[in-house]
Parts: sequence; C-alpha cells; structure tokens
Amino acid sequence: MAALRSARPLHLGGTLDLSVAGAESNVAIGLARLGHDTRWIGVTGDDELGRLVLRTLRAEGVDVTHAAVDTAAPTALVVFEPRVADVVRVAYYRTGSAGSRLTPDHLAAALAEGARVVHLTGITAALGPGPRAALEAAARTGHATICLDVNHRSKLWSRAAAARVLRPLAPLLDIVVASDDELALVAPAGATTETDRVQALLDLGVGEIVVKRGAAGAEVFTGNGTVARPAVHVPVKNTVGAGDAFVAGYLSALLDGLPAAGRLHRAVTTGAFAVAAAGDWEGLPFRHELDLLDSEPGTTLR
Repeated sequence: MAALRSARPLHLGGTLDLSVAGAESNVAIGLARLGHDTRWIGVTGDDELGRLVLRTLRAEGVDVTHAAVDTAAPTALVVFEPRVADVVRVAYYRTGSAGSRLTPDHLAAALAEGARVVHLTGITAALGPGPRAALEAAARTGHATICLDVNHRSKLWSRAAAARVLRPLAPLLDIVVASDDELALVAPAGATTETDRVQALLDLGVGEIVVKRGAAGAEVFTGNGTVARPAVHVPVKNTVGAGDAFVAGYLSALLDGLPAAGRLHRAVTTGAFAVAAAGDWEGLPFRHELDLLDSEPGTTLR
C-alpha cells in the first residue's frame, strides 16, 4: 500500500507525508536489511503510488520480479492519523484495490521457484475471496517453512470471520505468530485458555507458536518446552509496524539457525528498533546495527 501520515487530526487539514506500508512488505524489508534474500509477491495498480511501492521495495533489496501490476484497479492506501497522545487512528482504502484482486495465479511462478520460508498474514485473507484463496494456496506450499502472523485488523474483518478462515489452515502451518488476544482466531474453537490453545496447535502439528506480549516481551512454545524473553525498553515514538519488525527478526534468526532463545532475542531487538523510530519500516536495523541498543542512552557514536 501507499501510506499517508498526518501530523495532526485529519479534519484540521494540513500536510501528509507519503511513504509505503503493509505487513508483508515490512517483514520483507526487515529481512532484506538483515542480509537475507527476500521476495515480495503482491499486486499494485498501474499508477504513481504503485510505482512508489515497487521502487521502495527494490531500493530496500527486496525482489519484486513476480509482483503484478493491475491496469484496472488502483494501488491501496492507508492513512495514519494521530488523535490522542500516542493513540493513532488508521483508515484503510483497500476495497476494490489492486491488492484485493490477488489470486493464486499471481503466486504460482514464485512458489514454483521455491523458498526456505513463506511468510503469510491474516490481513491478506481479509481483503476478499481472491486473496483468501491465494493465502490458502501459499499455505499448502511444500518444501518450505510456512509462517502465519494472525495480524487481525478489526477494520477489515470481524474476529468471527477471521477465525472461520484461519482455523482450518492451522494444520498446514509450521510457525504461528499471534498476540495473546489473537491466538483464539487460529486455535481450535474448543480451546478456551492460552495453555489449551497452544497445546491444541502443537497437537495439530504446528512446530512453533510465538506469542507477542507487547511491552511484556514474547514467548515461544514448542514441543520441547517454552522460552520467554522480556521486551527491550526504548523511548517509544511509534508502535505501528512493531509486530512486523518482531517477525522479521524472528525469521532472520530462524534462517541463521539460532535456537528459540536467540530467535526471541533478535525479535524483541528488531521490534524495539521499530518503536523507537517513526514510520512502519524506516527504522528497521541492518545486521551490523543489531547491537546499537546495547549503547547507553544519549550515546553519540563517533
């Protein structure tokens, strides 16, 4: 999507900063900055905003060879509006967009080339029947680790609608990432506590369940036990995109072969970089910057 950010309530008018946004593109950029070969598959419109999206991804080292351009639909748009203190209101303009016309055919060539990890989010399924079918097709990809970030967006679909689509996918998933209130949307309906939901997902064959707990950190559950990690505390400028940064760090460490504790450490570190900077992805770290947060506050690196 293209992204517009306001410095004050929209009804007052004023300037808007133009950039790009999107959970999947945020993760792709985060992984690319950490040194991994990354590909983004999606659809943009044949318009200047679409060209901005593709140009930004290319500039960040993300392969967009298999991205499609739809000449009959516009690029989607999201608008961020600060409303009260650090509360941000988000408006989506995705109905009828190029992205909402994604189908399994758009993914076929890229998936045929193979990947070590295929990362999906529940947001895609919320955009309509075509994107939903594409998500389901990608989840059935063989010879790859399938990661799903539930990423529920209440302005795009209800919790009930999300659960109806995501629960049947659980047996196809290797990694599930969810906030503690999202876990119920992918776990079987009969599981009513977090412990029961985690166990039910493990019983279905999910290898790792990663639960994001915001300022309290995160926890990963596997068949071998549980590992928890506190959050890295930094001055907070913006929380939008923090979850995507977390996922990029986690998958990066997974690709590097780190154990669960190392994966969580990198994930909370990249999440901290995101909340300490403005924008969804602009503050994401490069690999050589991962230890910057070990510096004392106020440090000037000369």
